[in-house]
Amino acid sequence: MTVLKTYARLWTEDLDRALPLLQQLTGAQVDLRLAFQDVELAALGNFLVIAGPAGERAKYAHASATVVVEDLDDLQTTLKAADATVTTPATAGPTGRFLYARHVDGAEIEYVEWAPELRRRLLGR
Repeated sequence: MTVLKTYARLWTEDLDRALPLLQQLTGAQVDLRLAFQDVELAALGNFLVIAGPAGERAKYAHASATVVVEDLDDLQTTLKAADATVTTPATAGPTGRFLYARHVDGAEIEYVEWAPELRRRLLGR
């Protein structure tokens, strides 16, 4: 199981207002932008910006980071061996598959396995 990328999560009501400063600070352009349920997401550099009304953003606030992994099935084996609890089972999403897991120390992480074409585009793999 390999971690390919880790995103710090940032929260905002307005994605268009948040992105210019982040682009200036990171020197990066937006790699990915999409709507997911009632929020909007943008990835740039090592940030995943989650935008929308506070009540909608709160649905995702339990996870402290988004971690892109090479293989979600291998990850689940690793999590089980470490006594982590999968709180949201593997689910298809707009970028591939994802799940949420709570580690034994209480940290909750969103894990994502990108679709092959997205992985090639963003990581060159």
